[in-house]
Amino acid sequence: MVATGVTTVLIATALVIGTQHESSAAATGGSTAAQVGRSLSWAPCPRVPEPTLGLECTSVTVPLDYEEPAGATIEIAVSRLPSTNPARRRGVLLLDIGGQGDSQTQLPLTLVSLGLPASLRERYDLIEFDPRGIGGSTPLTCDLRPDQAATLIPPPYARTTVDVERRAADAHQIAEQCARSSTARLLPYITNTNVARDMDRIRQALGEQRISYLGYSHGTYFGTLYAALFPDHTDRMVFDSVSGLGGLDAIGARRWGVGFELRFPDFAKWAASQNATYGLGATGAQVRQRYLQVVDQLDQRPVAGFNGASLRALTYGLLFNDSIFPALAAALTALAAGQPPQLPPPPAGGDFSGMLALVCNAPGWPRDIKTYQRHVAQDREQYPLFGAAAANVWPCAFWPVKPEPRVDISKARSSNILLVNNLRDPGTPYVGAIELHHTLGARSRLVTVDEGGHMSYLYGNNTCADTIETAFLVDGKRPPRDTFCPKN
Repeated sequence: MVATGVTTVLIATALVIGTQHESSAAATGGSTAAQVGRSLSWAPCPRVPEPTLGLECTSVTVPLDYEEPAGATIEIAVSRLPSTNPARRRGVLLLDIGGQGDSQTQLPLTLVSLGLPASLRERYDLIEFDPRGIGGSTPLTCDLRPDQAATLIPPPYARTTVDVERRAADAHQIAEQCARSSTARLLPYITNTNVARDMDRIRQALGEQRISYLGYSHGTYFGTLYAALFPDHTDRMVFDSVSGLGGLDAIGARRWGVGFELRFPDFAKWAASQNATYGLGATGAQVRQRYLQVVDQLDQRPVAGFNGASLRALTYGLLFNDSIFPALAAALTALAAGQPPQLPPPPAGGDFSGMLALVCNAPGWPRDIKTYQRHVAQDREQYPLFGAAAANVWPCAFWPVKPEPRVDISKARSSNILLVNNLRDPGTPYVGAIELHHTLGARSRLVTVDEGGHMSYLYGNNTCADTIETAFLVDGKRPPRDTFCPKN
């Protein structure tokens, strides 16, 4: 298939902010435990689009297994964009966008290009890190074939119980590949909790007593765990596009069905306003009907590798931002006419094995295929656009190592957390933010944003939300109560 699953998320990212370059941070295992916590040696990051901004790269050595801190170690890739005004610098702001397949070393530069306020750049060194197993950090591989990677995240849409069984067989094979790979020894240790522990090792290596944090998407879960495990070392914590109580676990993944269903009307309304250009319908209802017709048509007669499941997966990624609605409309129009869509290539590189390990090492994944068949049938009925993909089988059903223990996230004691979520976020639906807010109680404030799309701060276009997040990070001014930000 062409441009399915996780590939479409990368395409969406490329369309919004442009293709990012690969990281240069060292990422080799086997260091001695004596190196943990050593003084950091920074060097300019090569192959960056704006070298004059001074992005620096290094790596931090951390234990592979925190229960054996004197044992084997791995490397965590770290980048730094220093404060533009050392006299006003108040500390470090760790950044994470949620464990993609490629390195996010250049995330500080991306945020600058998206309009990161000068006041925030003065106040902090911007610190990005690649989670263990991912990008420039010590890598994990499951030796995924291109066709396996294409349908990894999200799984393909299942029309029947037989489709679920086929997906189960594919997922089982991927899990076995992970268990047999050259990096299989790392599998038990690529966990979300260990990522939070790595964050504290980064803090120590930087010589900071506390860290502030801006986490997006699954990165909000890393921040949640950090606040629970290391509450005394947290400063100002912003979780933007909240992944819920368990991050991208079985519950979070299944919620993509409702997220897609709530977000699609935004696209349908826009496409209807552009009917003269794309011919998809004059009303939102007509656009939805046309979309489902094209999906059915592709299931009967695929076009250049695209079937109905491929189009649904493509749509999922292209719903992440309003700015890429034209690409989705053009792709849908082309496929309706029996022509392959014109899409930019995804960024080169990237192995989603590490992200898969973080997901599958989380507790709570069903092991019984009949459970998935039941969930798929339920969600196909309730969320017909995408529910039968979101509820389909992951390799986690056959994962070869035990899941990590649950962390009591209610231990996040300090009242210094700001939660921000779009109402119609397809990737991290709003219900996840409500859940986490209820769990944290007075320790958090929730900013509800009347927008669609994935990720709000800088990636979206809501002045109210951007102003609140900036004010909290720069001046510590958090809303005294939960806040609603109307649509721009």
